[in-house]
Amino acid sequence: MTDTPTLPEGYEISTDPHRIDAGRVHHWLATDAYWALGRPREKQDRAIEGSLNFGVYEAVTGEQVAYARVITDRATFAWLCDVYVDPSVRGKGLGTALVGAVREHLRAYGLRRVLLATHDAHGVYEKLGFAALERPDQWMALTFGR
Repeated sequence: MTDTPTLPEGYEISTDPHRIDAGRVHHWLATDAYWALGRPREKQDRAIEGSLNFGVYEAVTGEQVAYARVITDRATFAWLCDVYVDPSVRGKGLGTALVGAVREHLRAYGLRRVLLATHDAHGVYEKLGFAALERPDQWMALTFGR
């Protein structure tokens, strides 16, 4: 397993669900994230309520600048999704540090696997120990649409 990246100075990560700026997260995902374009606010709010949420915040202002959520049974499996870093702070290593913090948080549960799907960030996740499925032909999905 690779080392946990450090968060740049001036930022903090929290799993406190009360700190999540749900309106900001919805705006980010519904307008700028290819996997969630057009996602309704009520659906995003339900997703937040049913998930383990991680936020990255500016330490001085408390403004949320990044987000990730995990769906998990906290025993055997987790799905990492909705990882998003505000464009104004990209390139500072916040996304890598956020996913590293998620990984370390989940490690304590003794999970068998953590899955995610990505179209364009394979390199980021590979640095943190994620790899392509060894046997993708054994996995299936039931898709209902949006």
